[in-house]
Amino acid sequence: MTPNTHHNRLFTSEAFAALGAPDLVYVRPIKAAEILADVPEGVEDFNLAPDQTLYAVCRADGARLAVMIDRDTAIAAALAHELAPVSVH
Repeated sequence: MTPNTHHNRLFTSEAFAALGAPDLVYVRPIKAAEILADVPEGVEDFNLAPDQTLYAVCRADGARLAVMIDRDTAIAAALAHELAPVSVH
């Protein structure tokens, strides 16, 4: 038996996202601090407490597609865009 020499190959983001179910997304809770950290300097129209829980809709590769105020809204947004949401705890 020869050892598998391909086990160290990395998937591209596109390849990983397309694995098996390109329409599959996951919904996970995140803290508002994660969102606030990504806001460009000078933009101050966010009324979020850093410890507030929000819900992100993400592709399989982890890319955030949307952030919603509650889990039900995040799931509804995914379904409205013909995506198949799953929850991550």
